[in-house]
Amino acid sequence: MLPVWHSAVGICYRCEKKLTLDQPRCLRCALPSESVVGDCPVCHPRSISWQGTVAAGNYSPPLSKLLHQFKFSSHTALAATLSRLMLLNYLRYRRHYLWRKPDTIVAVPLHPKRYRQRGFNQSDLLARPLARWLACTYWPDALRCNQIRVAQHTLGRAQRQSNQKHVYDICADLRGRHVALVDDVVTTGATAREIVELLQLQRVASVQVWCLCRTL
Repeated sequence: MLPVWHSAVGICYRCEKKLTLDQPRCLRCALPSESVVGDCPVCHPRSISWQGTVAAGNYSPPLSKLLHQFKFSSHTALAATLSRLMLLNYLRYRRHYLWRKPDTIVAVPLHPKRYRQRGFNQSDLLARPLARWLACTYWPDALRCNQIRVAQHTLGRAQRQSNQKHVYDICADLRGRHVALVDDVVTTGATAREIVELLQLQRVASVQVWCLCRTL
């Protein structure tokens, strides 16, 4: 066992290297690419309208296993560790690609029934330390989920795209703000697209999508 420099996040540099993949990615959709690009062939035809996507790593072991422990086994103490992985990649993007620091961080919400079943919103737990470390405003109630839909991971790509329509509402005035939207996993981008469209209708200045895992 190796010592950790920051006990609050509980991870050493060797494990950190295994969990985060410092490989070229598309800045727009966060899928791996041969080189860092602004729009890759996969995301360009889909017209992703947000500034870009930050992912700590791919949805694969060991990161996916940690996420499952966090999300489905109520190991909520992992929140700070996983949030720090997201933070490190965001800071790298900010340093190398001059990404703007957001004014406000919001999290993808759970339907109240799902929240009661799980006892927490995993995206909320990831967003809180990020806002604290970056000295950003965090608005936990800025978004609301109105409908329970079939879980995204049980659906195919086309079904995922239609599964998120008319699910969310904006409950705060975010006009003119630079916003970071936090989610645990981005797969097809359907959830992010639905929420970003609502944010843009409210005339936010910009939106970045931050996630822990990007599904390949």
